[in-house]
Amino acid sequence: MTRIVTLVLGYSFLVLGVLGLVLPFLQGFLFIFIGLILLSKHASWANRSLGY
Repeated sequence: MTRIVTLVLGYSFLVLGVLGLVLPFLQGFLFIFIGLILLSKHASWANRSLGY
């Protein structure tokens, strides 16, 4: 995957995760975790938050 696609997918999953924290039919923590995994390759703050 290219860098732009990875960043767009990562931030999209983070937005879905935040929405999932307030909406009952989305799994918020799962989407946040997937977004952080995708972003950890390119963003140091995401890498630190995962503890890698």
